[in-house]
Amino acid sequence: MIRVCLAGATGWVGRPLAAAIREAEDLELVAAVARGGGDGITHSSIEEALRIPCDVFVDYTSAAAVKPNVLLAVNAGRHVVVGSSGLTNEDFAEINAAARAKNVGVIAVGNFAITAALLQRFAIEAAKHIPDFEIIDIAYREKIDAPSGTARELAWNLGVDASKVHSLRLPGYTIGLEVRFGREDERLTLHYDGGPGAKPYISGTLLAIRRVGGLVGVVRGMDAIL
Repeated sequence: MIRVCLAGATGWVGRPLAAAIREAEDLELVAAVARGGGDGITHSSIEEALRIPCDVFVDYTSAAAVKPNVLLAVNAGRHVVVGSSGLTNEDFAEINAAARAKNVGVIAVGNFAITAALLQRFAIEAAKHIPDFEIIDIAYREKIDAPSGTARELAWNLGVDASKVHSLRLPGYTIGLEVRFGREDERLTLHYDGGPGAKPYISGTLLAIRRVGGLVGVVRGMDAIL
């Protein structure tokens, strides 16, 4: 039985993820973090929740909170699954060093949906043949981090910096990613669009929870655990 602590348990992904953990035969939700807390399992702070023994800490909070949350969990000796966006390459380097010092694993994925993972894989393959491309990161207007974690992960996979990423924040969108490749007389566009439901992210997160205990240090992206 893998004991799980979930931060952001009442959020868009957190609520259905908490239900899925409770339903899984090999997982146990022993602690959660959400505003209010007070029901015996749900706590109002990460520090309180981490006092409960657990194997894996899962973060689905916010770009502003994710880094300190992850470092608290790592320094407490917990394996970590990161579903929140907002971490930079420098943040990942710091977290990796802390995780290795504590001999724990961290799986961080910009987007746990299988279709987003496929876009990443297809884009990596396309870039081997078409070196000229631009990344377009699309999300709802209120999303505070730009680029998104999905776009940051793709740029990292493709070995490019932020100048290749263009972020759009518009009403009517949930989250999406587009990569436009171009060379003389031909073009290729890869496009991912996420809908308003959280279901596509649940199975990937559960897989990461099951796999992270066998890792040490930071692993980024779904391809590393599929």
